[in-house]
Amino acid sequence: MVLVAADAVGAPCWLSLMARDRQAAERFYSAVLGWRFRSGGFGRAFSVAEMDGVPVAGIGAMAGELAVPVAWTVYFSVDDADDTVARIRERGGTVGVGPVSYPPRGRAALAADPEGAGFGIWEGQVLSDWRVGDGETPAWLELHTKNAFDAAVFYGEVLEWASDGGYGSCEVSYEEDQVVLRRDGRPVARLNSGPVEAAAAKPQLRPRWLVHFKVPDLEEAQSKVLESGGSIVPEAEPWEGGKLRATVSDPDGGLFTLDQ
Repeated sequence: MVLVAADAVGAPCWLSLMARDRQAAERFYSAVLGWRFRSGGFGRAFSVAEMDGVPVAGIGAMAGELAVPVAWTVYFSVDDADDTVARIRERGGTVGVGPVSYPPRGRAALAADPEGAGFGIWEGQVLSDWRVGDGETPAWLELHTKNAFDAAVFYGEVLEWASDGGYGSCEVSYEEDQVVLRRDGRPVARLNSGPVEAAAAKPQLRPRWLVHFKVPDLEEAQSKVLESGGSIVPEAEPWEGGKLRATVSDPDGGLFTLDQ
């Protein structure tokens, strides 16, 4: 796959699952989403999921080593990881890991916003054909947070998003009670205000970035989730904008949403 320099600072550029057992995670996501896996080039603990030969996401068996929950992490492209890390800390966020170098590809860091939602940053080369909403890549990204407008200020300053008609490939618009992130004019993510809880009893209500994957048959996909040891999140809203969806969990608690 051709690699090119990041051309969209602030854009989502990759998605990775922080797993405990890479092979177990591969079996689950292969059964539910039909992915196939290959070596990711970062060592035996990492692999890349593909659909019809196109990279979709990464899996890294690092949750146990880093003592973090199993979760999907959205990475955003930045031009300077050190400067971005400094902005995260200055604006009330925390940095848990990095920046860590992965020569010759680039540098990465794992962070959390002021409400505790985890995300990653990546300085370096990106896959030329990976874009949210294209082909088999994630269909949509969604931030669940206490106050979407406060979150938009944080991420906008940290990731250098433009706002309301500003120039640049990543732009924030304020639409009624929602904040929408667009790349080159195309919606890729939404920031939503809602009730949040810190309690582990309802992880779906914690501040977090949620990833949506497309499936041709939602009912069949949910059956595969249950057959493969996952679970359905009962409190999640099954309808959104007229589209049928379901939030589910893999066997280790990694949350994601299936969109028909």
